[in-house]
Amino acid sequence: MDFFQPLWYFLTSNLSLGNLDFPFSILDLLLKVVLPFVGMILVYFTIQWLVKKSLSLSRLKKDVQKRIIHYLRLCLKILIIIGFLVTVGNLLGSRVNFYISRFLNILNSPFFVSGNTQISVITLLMLIPVFYLSAWSGKAARRLLERSIFDQLGMDDARKFSFGSITRYVVMALVFLFGLSVVGLDLSIFGVLLGVLGIGLGFGLQSIVSNFFAGLIIISTRPIKEGDRVLVNGYDGIVHNIRLISTDIKTFENENIIIPNSQFVDQPVHNYSYSDRKIVIVNTVQVSYSTDLEQVLVILESISKKNPYRINGPDNVVRVLSFDDSGISMSLRTMIRDVSLKALSHSWTNVEIWREFKKNAIEIPFPQMDVHVVSMPQEIPVEEENTPESEKPDSKKSEA
Repeated sequence: MDFFQPLWYFLTSNLSLGNLDFPFSILDLLLKVVLPFVGMILVYFTIQWLVKKSLSLSRLKKDVQKRIIHYLRLCLKILIIIGFLVTVGNLLGSRVNFYISRFLNILNSPFFVSGNTQISVITLLMLIPVFYLSAWSGKAARRLLERSIFDQLGMDDARKFSFGSITRYVVMALVFLFGLSVVGLDLSIFGVLLGVLGIGLGFGLQSIVSNFFAGLIIISTRPIKEGDRVLVNGYDGIVHNIRLISTDIKTFENENIIIPNSQFVDQPVHNYSYSDRKIVIVNTVQVSYSTDLEQVLVILESISKKNPYRINGPDNVVRVLSFDDSGISMSLRTMIRDVSLKALSHSWTNVEIWREFKKNAIEIPFPQMDVHVVSMPQEIPVEEENTPESEKPDSKKSEA
């Protein structure tokens, strides 16, 4: 009993923070705010589960079901926020305006002052919509130019990407600077930041700055663009996103590889689709020396003509490469219409080669080696003294 009295007093005493006294206790906070909030969360998940269950039994399309669930979640979250604010207002009672004003004064109190610049918690909170608005404005400006002006000018995809990316970052920078001035930050502080940046370049920012300017070079000179298939540092994949510092490449194993932009400028890059997306695939195969070579040439040419990914061109040829130890090496070169079909076309051609060779009884040799024995070593007689006593025939007779 002596233990519960101090605990009950602690739970029922009104809270205070410095000179600010609140008209509620911890118990009031738990019963009037925390408990209703937990109940609202449980109701949120229960309603969401019931709606998902009902939609799964309906005949609505998957897209319609996802849209319904999306708007349901949005409405429920708004109701939870409103309910939370109502419970907090009910807890504070008639002095809610007083506590709100005191809370705003605390948030608006500057914790950093430099010249005409005063930074408070509200200033930092206002930077969040500034960042969001600048990013959204850059993307919107790029989409607007690509859909209206660039299409009318007849620009190709590479130029659209270059001018669109430059426009995006310029608009982002302008909107961001304008937002900082609206928030109340003195833009002259950026002069100090540039000075600090200049000092930092001598220590640990060389790679970041190098990647930044490499990103500008990529955007302006267009050695790669989004959608290109590239091979860089052993990574083969599609350029998914080009940023100022790094580039995102998605491999054919669905892996995302983040590569610094400086590697695209300082090192050789194999771009399969730099000028156009047509490439030549090469399938190699060996046939035995006893095979009719003319028949093999005819079969490979027919396979090339049947390739569903092929386009006509001078590179569609069959060649005899070399006379190797195990057989004659042949190559079938086929030009296909798009680099994205490289793996499919290569696999299709290999399967057709196997089928046609099997149908026509053409042997695909495997590595082998003939060993010619000049002489065999003479049999070495086994000395009797080295033979165990139990294995000697005389010993068995004597025992018998």
